Amino acid sequence: MTDFRHVACPICAAKNRVPLARLDGSGVCGKCGAPLFKRHPLELTRANFDRMLKNHDIPVLVDFWAPWCGPCKIMAPIFEQAAHQLEPQIRLAKLNTENEQSIAARFNIRSIPTLALFQNGRLVAQQAGAMNLPQLLGWVRNHAQGPTA
Repeated sequence: MTDFRHVACPICAAKNRVPLARLDGSGVCGKCGAPLFKRHPLELTRANFDRMLKNHDIPVLVDFWAPWCGPCKIMAPIFEQAAHQLEPQIRLAKLNTENEQSIAARFNIRSIPTLALFQNGRLVAQQAGAMNLPQLLGWVRNHAQGPTA
């Protein structure tokens, strides 16, 4: 087993090799110097979506949402709280399906909010509907794989 994880920088998407002993959220990007984790969901777009998934060895949890969606608005602060609890073991990110319809279609997103958990760039679990914080944390921990979960 490797003693490090690759983590994508939330600013420049550069792949950073982080020793497990330092996977505590305090690392900075070797390319741009930005903090690797802010315990806040990262905003995904067409420009960074694939690189962010590909450049992570840790699971990435994506909230597919839209600004007009009532349940998405209810889920937003819950997802924010989850980022405080799950990062840096799991990266949390949000994708606005209104702005990025092609990515939503690629993953067959038919209702929102939808949570999608990716591991090593692969979709491993998907769940539609709003959840409270204990449900969300339980769902993620149940589906995340490996020692970082």
